[in-house]
Amino acid sequence: MPIYVYRCECGVRFEHLATMSDTVAPRCPMCGGVTRKVPAGFSLGGRASPGLSKDEMPQTWRGVHNGSAEYVDRMRRTWEQRQKLEERHPEIAGDQRPILAHEGRYEGAPLRAGDVPVTGTAPMHTHGTGHGHGHAP
Repeated sequence: MPIYVYRCECGVRFEHLATMSDTVAPRCPMCGGVTRKVPAGFSLGGRASPGLSKDEMPQTWRGVHNGSAEYVDRMRRTWEQRQKLEERHPEIAGDQRPILAHEGRYEGAPLRAGDVPVTGTAPMHTHGTGHGHGHAP
């Protein structure tokens, strides 16, 4: 059944689910007045996409097709569009924590600051400085 849009003389506009054979317009849900069908506009097919999130952007030289200027420029424009969209709609913003590791076992799911490393990883080598670099001994 299609959804039709109706407008009342009192100014209320509402949608109503009806069969195509219905000839009588529904009464206004606010005042009970007489309504008439109005054009509902149009709908575009397909699916909207917000573009790549920060997590989905290429993270390696290989990911940008070995530095292809055209690809890097396209990714830069895509990222700028995504940033503008996230400014308007912060609910779609991705994880903004820094990425600590993105290759090897972390290629599919980057290790971010605050994450617990995958079990079975080699311990961090500190080179005697007291802070880890992420190098396995």
